[in-house]
Amino acid sequence: MKFTPTVWRVLSTLLLLGLALGFTVYKDANLGLDLRGGTQITLEAQDTERVKADAEATDRALEVLRGRVDALGVSEPTLARSGENRIIVELPDVQDPAKAAEVIGQTATLGFREVIQPADETTVPPEGQIVLPDESGQLLLLGPVTVDGEGISNAQAQQPQDSLGTWVVNVDFNRDGRQPWKDLVASACANPVASNRIAIVLDDKVISSPGIVPEMCQSGGGNATSITGDFTFESANDLAVLIKGGALPVPVKIIDQRTVGPTLGAAAIDASIEASIIGLVLTGLFIIFAYRLIGIAATIGLASYALISYGLLVWIGATLTLPGLAGFVLAIGLAIDANVLVFERAKEEYAQTPQAGLAPALQTGFNKAWSAILDSNVTTVLAAVLLFFLAAGPVKGFGVTLTIGTIASMFSALVVTRVIAEWVIRWKFFRNRPALSGIAGENRLRNALVERGPNLMARAKTWLVITVVVAGASIAGIVGGVNLGVEFTGGRILEFTTAKTVDVEEVRTAVSDTGFPTAVVQASSGDGINENISVRTGKISEAEAGEIRDAVATVGGKTKQLKSDSIDPTLGKELRDKALLAFAIAIGAQMIYLAWRFRWTWAVSAIVSLTSVVLTVVGIFAWWDKPIDGVFLAAILSIIGLAVNDTIVVFDRIREELHGTKADNLRATVNEAILATLPRTINTGIGALFILGALAFLGGDSLMDFSLALIFGLVIGTFSTIFTASSLAVLLEERWPVNPNKKRKVVDPYAHVDDGRNSGAVI
Repeated sequence: MKFTPTVWRVLSTLLLLGLALGFTVYKDANLGLDLRGGTQITLEAQDTERVKADAEATDRALEVLRGRVDALGVSEPTLARSGENRIIVELPDVQDPAKAAEVIGQTATLGFREVIQPADETTVPPEGQIVLPDESGQLLLLGPVTVDGEGISNAQAQQPQDSLGTWVVNVDFNRDGRQPWKDLVASACANPVASNRIAIVLDDKVISSPGIVPEMCQSGGGNATSITGDFTFESANDLAVLIKGGALPVPVKIIDQRTVGPTLGAAAIDASIEASIIGLVLTGLFIIFAYRLIGIAATIGLASYALISYGLLVWIGATLTLPGLAGFVLAIGLAIDANVLVFERAKEEYAQTPQAGLAPALQTGFNKAWSAILDSNVTTVLAAVLLFFLAAGPVKGFGVTLTIGTIASMFSALVVTRVIAEWVIRWKFFRNRPALSGIAGENRLRNALVERGPNLMARAKTWLVITVVVAGASIAGIVGGVNLGVEFTGGRILEFTTAKTVDVEEVRTAVSDTGFPTAVVQASSGDGINENISVRTGKISEAEAGEIRDAVATVGGKTKQLKSDSIDPTLGKELRDKALLAFAIAIGAQMIYLAWRFRWTWAVSAIVSLTSVVLTVVGIFAWWDKPIDGVFLAAILSIIGLAVNDTIVVFDRIREELHGTKADNLRATVNEAILATLPRTINTGIGALFILGALAFLGGDSLMDFSLALIFGLVIGTFSTIFTASSLAVLLEERWPVNPNKKRKVVDPYAHVDDGRNSGAVI
């Protein structure tokens, strides 16, 4: 067999689809906690006088925390260090996140100290000694720590024999702790001033200060002891978990805690799948209607995209989150655009040389669309990779799925669709009936635009003035106040479902009367089904969150908490700053790439246009008082991809049309290129709007805001490419041409393409 490019495409298609199907059937995807349900806790290690919270100390703390999590009995927990001094703990399906956070986040600096003597407020402790009250409030002067958590091998809650509901914590010492424990017992037995007492201190609190019984003094302490106190089973068991887990080498602080109920996560998955299926079906029907036979091939290619992207996600073990779904949505848009771009070019080629046949026209369409498809996808992947390495929080997950989805969309559009389309158009039935192929036939819209379309570039300066005015209005809305989400400001957001339908004003009054007058109370449909209640406040404790839940219950009856996000303000500022830095670097990298592929004038025009689109969408959300959160960031990233993609397609056509054109024909040439690509822009936009519309109506509040932002970005981006990017490029090229004294020398990116016009071949 001769391995021609067609054969390679067929073999690679069969191989990749087979592998993707295998991974899909036999391996489950890793779902993020926002989809699966559970609790994520971010801990930040703190410096002490003795220990710096560096990577080594944080790793030791992580291992201690792993023991605590295992003791809690959580299934499939995930613990990982993030940066130098942060630990991310994910606890799937945790039913009591408050208790988990209390146990995991405890510093647990356990120490056994000798009681030197009674003390008072005037007592000055020598170095290494401290003054603390005992269980009854009596101040004691305590000696240095003799035995700490590192010297303990086991601890468990038990009931002594013949006890009536009394619980103790039995502690066993390991080889490192046995001798220090015996030394401590001997020293305490020789100190009658303090009644031979030992203090057990946990986090600078005396939890027990028993006297050494004579039998222990005689035995020398042994290898174990019992901690007594006013324990219940729960408190004794929690203390045993902390002691057994060991003392953390550095204190830790909870800076972020997110909890999503399994019902809410399952509803998000169902809504996303339902919306995606409906959107893909509608998009497929539209493409088939617009492009007939090759439209069927494109629809099959879109289905293969879904299979390949999911298979890749499962294969690399990536975690799918709610913002990550945005990456797949954007990739679907790129796949649609690639197919439409190829088909429109094929239709143009066939209209110019119908005698060459369908196959050469389709082949030339793929070849001539390759440059624009490559540039648009490279800029998208470039931004996604940079955001993964530079950003934090949900933006990372978006970067992973966007990269995977973009690669899968290119393969499905340029390989799978091509294999199927080239195969079917060679059938004799379609060769004899070329109109059914979707390639043959008059393109009335394109012909009308090219022949009688408006001269858009005649008013280039006017369009830029309008762009500046819109940007000014957007900036005014942003300056007036942006509704930043808890992720970027810090604080707490709670979501509840109630037994009966409630009036938001009544709930707002109840929450305010409870002691939270500044809380923002809104209706939400986060599960895509029920009308829930969300409450946003500053940073509050678990007890205060319980008070808010009780306040909601006074209005709505039985109330269940579906979601709880708590984030420290310092972390919120860091996430915001990292996101802005990632955006700036990503846009800068895109501009460098575009300047290399085109020219600096076109690169600047594309970035200015892109910036105006993002600014306008943010301005709309600012005026609308919509939240700017992680999901919105994912939408903005999607908008960047779509806007750059649209601009590149138009600029690629302009570059092709400018080949050998004199500078004085610049505006006419640019105008013709815009009008020639307008059918592709319309068809791509309609296909993407089907998917986004389905997500907006079926996806619940989070996906609705994401979809609305993307719809705004898609529409505004289309207008910006035509009226802002192209107009600015024309003005810059007129001001700084390549060489004003010579003919323009623009490299034809399609000079190598054999379009079959002179071959006379009929297939």
